[in-house]
Amino acid sequence: MHTAPTMSPPKSTGPSKIRKILLLYSGGLDTSCLIKWLQEHYEAEIATLTVDLGQGGLEAARAKAHQLGVQEAFIVDAREEFAQNYIAPLIKANGLYQDQYPLSTAVARPLIAKLAVEYAHKINADAVAHGCTGKGNDQVRFDISIQALDPALRVLAPVREWNMTRDAEIAYAKKHGIPVPVDVDSPYSTDENMWGRSIECGVLEHPDQEPPPEIFSYATPPEQAPERPAYVELTFEEGLPVALDGKRLNLVDLILKLNEIAGRHGVGIIDMTEDRVVGLKSREIYECPAAVTILTAHRDLERFCCTIHENEFKPLIDRKWAELVYKGLWYDPLMEALNAYINKVNERVTGTVRLKLYKGHVQVVGRQSPNGLYDLNLATYDAHHTFNQMAAPGFIEIWGLPTRVAHRVRKTLTPTLSLEGRGRPKAG
Repeated sequence: MHTAPTMSPPKSTGPSKIRKILLLYSGGLDTSCLIKWLQEHYEAEIATLTVDLGQGGLEAARAKAHQLGVQEAFIVDAREEFAQNYIAPLIKANGLYQDQYPLSTAVARPLIAKLAVEYAHKINADAVAHGCTGKGNDQVRFDISIQALDPALRVLAPVREWNMTRDAEIAYAKKHGIPVPVDVDSPYSTDENMWGRSIECGVLEHPDQEPPPEIFSYATPPEQAPERPAYVELTFEEGLPVALDGKRLNLVDLILKLNEIAGRHGVGIIDMTEDRVVGLKSREIYECPAAVTILTAHRDLERFCCTIHENEFKPLIDRKWAELVYKGLWYDPLMEALNAYINKVNERVTGTVRLKLYKGHVQVVGRQSPNGLYDLNLATYDAHHTFNQMAAPGFIEIWGLPTRVAHRVRKTLTPTLSLEGRGRPKAG
């Protein structure tokens, strides 16, 4: 087991000397070790930035940073900005990576990167440091976003250099008196915000092993959830949820309340194998009660209000949108173009969806909208329907024409082709 870094960067000297580093600080194992490591290997002042995205525990992170010798430990309450400028577009885009992951960590990274650049400018920092590994997605998201927003800022990723295992990091923390909330026997790494929580490491790295119930914080394991279902109603205006059970709430409060309700019923636990940007597969555990519930409702209402052509085309746009977010390309010009189409479609996505929450499942059980394209008079099988059934034969005649012609031609050619291959004299 390694107990110290195996690689050390050269001291920063000369015209490009780094005098001040802003560290993106969560208070967890990696970034807590980083404070001490940066102090050891760079002759530079270290400041930290911790962003409040609804995860809580931030004053403890600030206290820990001060304990480790940091003079400037910034905390930024970005909950409203996160909800309105990042989660809201995600809802409209039905944001799921590989049809499962609601991008809870991924969608937060461009906001943190933006704030990092702003605070680096404010304190005249020469570099921004983060605690991402060389195997993960976040290094891609932070590096690209920060460099896109300010190419002059240096981006430091020491974890890619120090080559320590998880156990070695824990040993390093103990050696340097760094308080961390993990041990060798409980080595889980988590990331959380109001949109969801991710859990990695330990037994979770073995895809054949069931996640132990103690890892969950946002969602109750389904077998422990209530025996009776809960029903909730979500009201949307132009694609965004604005009320829960008829009570209007801002988006932050609605998400937090729905996390509580849906999480109690075991909704939002996701266990998937995921294709990372860097090429490897990883087993990921997420718990996203509000995200799964809201996206289920939004997708259903959107289909209810849109034509068949929109409903067949928009998932292609949504999939690309999710890929850009996951792969760190929030600031790519294509995002603006995709959002323009997504916003246009969502202008009509207004209405109310009723959902049933039970033992880990969320099911749409009703929807209504002034813009809904469902027409009872056309759809009903009762005698008073207005659908002209006598128009169907002519439609079927034209609709099936290409299939009938192709089948006839192939049926005619098949015997000929098979005969051509028979009875030919062999050469020689």
